[in-house]
Amino acid sequence: MNKPVDAPLAEALQATAQVGISRPHESAALHVGGRAPYTDDLPELAGTLHAALGLSPLAHGVLKGVDVDRLRAMPGVVDVLTAVDIPGSNDCGPLVHDDPILAGAPGATLRYAGQPVFAVIASTRLAARRAAARAKEVISADALPALIDARQAHAAGQHVLPTMTLTRGNAAEALAAAPHRLQTRFAVGGQEQFYLEGQIAYALPAEQGGVKVWCSTQHPSEMQALVAHALGRPLHAVQVECRRMGGGFGGKESQSAVFACIAAVAAARLQRPVKLRPDRDDDFMVTGRRHGFHYDIDVGHDDEGRILGATVTMISNAGHSADLSGPVMTRALCHFDNAYWLPHVQMHGHSARTNTQSNTAFRGFGGPQGAIAIEHVMDVVARRLGRDPLAVRRANFYGVGERCTTPYGQPVEDNIIEPLVGQLVASSGYAERRAAVARFNDSSPVLKKGLALTPVKFGISFNVVHLNQAGALVHVYTDGSVLVNHGGTEMGQGLNTKVAQVVAQELGVPFDSVRVSATDTHKVANTSATAASTGSDLNGKAAQDAAHQVRERLAAFVAGRWGGDAAAVQFRNGIVRLGEQAAPFADIVNQAYLARVQLWSDGFYATPGLSWDRQTLQGRPFYYFAYGAAVSEVIIDTLSGEWKLLRADLLHDCGQSLNPALDIGQVEGAYIQGMGWLTLEELVWHPKTGALATHAPSTYKIPTANDAPALFHTRLFDQPNRSDTIHRSKAVGEPPLLLGFSAFFAIRDAVSAAGGHRTDPPLDAPATPEAILNAVRAVQIAQAAQQAPSP
Repeated sequence: MNKPVDAPLAEALQATAQVGISRPHESAALHVGGRAPYTDDLPELAGTLHAALGLSPLAHGVLKGVDVDRLRAMPGVVDVLTAVDIPGSNDCGPLVHDDPILAGAPGATLRYAGQPVFAVIASTRLAARRAAARAKEVISADALPALIDARQAHAAGQHVLPTMTLTRGNAAEALAAAPHRLQTRFAVGGQEQFYLEGQIAYALPAEQGGVKVWCSTQHPSEMQALVAHALGRPLHAVQVECRRMGGGFGGKESQSAVFACIAAVAAARLQRPVKLRPDRDDDFMVTGRRHGFHYDIDVGHDDEGRILGATVTMISNAGHSADLSGPVMTRALCHFDNAYWLPHVQMHGHSARTNTQSNTAFRGFGGPQGAIAIEHVMDVVARRLGRDPLAVRRANFYGVGERCTTPYGQPVEDNIIEPLVGQLVASSGYAERRAAVARFNDSSPVLKKGLALTPVKFGISFNVVHLNQAGALVHVYTDGSVLVNHGGTEMGQGLNTKVAQVVAQELGVPFDSVRVSATDTHKVANTSATAASTGSDLNGKAAQDAAHQVRERLAAFVAGRWGGDAAAVQFRNGIVRLGEQAAPFADIVNQAYLARVQLWSDGFYATPGLSWDRQTLQGRPFYYFAYGAAVSEVIIDTLSGEWKLLRADLLHDCGQSLNPALDIGQVEGAYIQGMGWLTLEELVWHPKTGALATHAPSTYKIPTANDAPALFHTRLFDQPNRSDTIHRSKAVGEPPLLLGFSAFFAIRDAVSAAGGHRTDPPLDAPATPEAILNAVRAVQIAQAAQQAPSP
């Protein structure tokens, strides 16, 4: 064990660090080779049955009954479950208990077209689906009038939660005294998560009334709790495991519950394994998505466009139940300021109850819906003043040491938005391109270009303080290999890769020596969802803590054997060194095992310094802010409304990046997803039946590779996080989605050019070709009216 440092050992000691470098995703080879097993790829156990859901054909009605005998008589059907067959609680609401797993007994209200009413359990998936497709024939119900539109629901006093109000200063007085006043309405649509792997749960009955559920979920602990409640069993009787998801985007945070609960109830009832995998259409029809928002805005500003006072009423389409609409609205209100100082502001948030799917988490979790409202204000104010929107935005930026407290009372202590935007303005050639766009538009009567630069300030942490905690286990085996388990879930974002890098760095071993195992509620308990962009912040810190404890024990062991100070022991690239003595990490570990040194540990992390008052909406809900900015250039055809994204320049703040390659991938993907939300992805409900009409790839369009710009420049802003995060990195999951705003506002700029920049374009999101064409016609008509000679 004890030997002088030789040349190979000395070379190893000088090797590169494990964090701050670009590494491929830990499952990249499996992904591209089609060998990464997802839940549906697990070998089916003998006797596996398959479930399918019978869905309500009505958007609103009273259930009279279900002809279960007719369903049970169909070929291959083993059983049919309704609400009365759930032994425990018939509820899967994550916060408010208002969301039934299956519509209740006769007399219960049917809440939306697509609501699960019964579940068919059959010998094959095809047999289950064929029986479930008879829903219209076997469900007896009386129809009631349905509310589909959020504004109409709000006007009718239909809400899932009480109104939220966030106030600073005296907005009414500021508006009255302002030199200029702007009143405007705006709206953004919802957005389907469209994860590549759909919802799925596979349940296996276990001994003593227990059950194990393999589930594609971002929140295994919540699935464990809801399944336990549905079964009427304690949490320790339920085990939930998730190795990986094929995307989540928030859609598998709470809404995987109905699938997990039904599969588990069926498995426990029949004592056979049960798999529930809906097809894409049913996934669309059953689950919710990003909340669409409506805004009524009143703003006062000065001649430079500085906002002096503002009031905003936000109305979200919550759907039929509360789900996560409360925290989504909270985050929307807390992000209305985006990167701007608002001295006097009053905000009201209403979560409207409609007869649609219960809307839920989606990347950004209300932050994008809040921030885009103030960006709309900046754009309209600039156009009315005849100024470049960028100049108005910069005039309103938060200051450093002044004008630097948010409306909810948190100081902005890490403000880098001005230097970041300044760097992007220079690197993108914004000023020169703005002039070039103007010249092009002057000479082009049909095609018009638009350019926009929009900033991002995004708060990182769960608004609910107690959720900001994480646990991890680190096991070091006698051959020097390391196994890590943590409470986060891998959905393609690279969380497991980053956690493995952190552990490898802490133990001083090669990256390939570390493996991260499936998330499992029987290993790390009481975990928070992998959401709010906190995955690496929380789980990376917890894993580092566990690895550090093992390292400290090994350091003490080495110091005792070799003589010296444990603090001087170095662990680097698989070599342990103290002074002039060194040995391979695996040799040290094996010797420590023989000396009965504990080679595993648990780790824990809780984000410090957070506070939040849910009643006053005041406190310090975020540990830090992530910043970014994007420049987008587009061209539109004023005769058809078609448009194309020509170029995008992105500059995003990831702090001291743990893995630049993964982070750049997240930034670019988020930008495209944000752009898709605001331009392509349109949700339409049938005006008579209330059924979702855009429930498949044929009718709901998401961005493809063809929608990415030919010129796509992405860079990370090189500055460590001022807060004590894992290796001074910053979250990257959600914040860059807001970079997509620039594409939408570039389209608005191009539409404005079609009217000679004389009229603010009446363009809401999504800016589909139809919407663009209508807006072009509106500004052209307004221009013609302004140019017409007076009678």
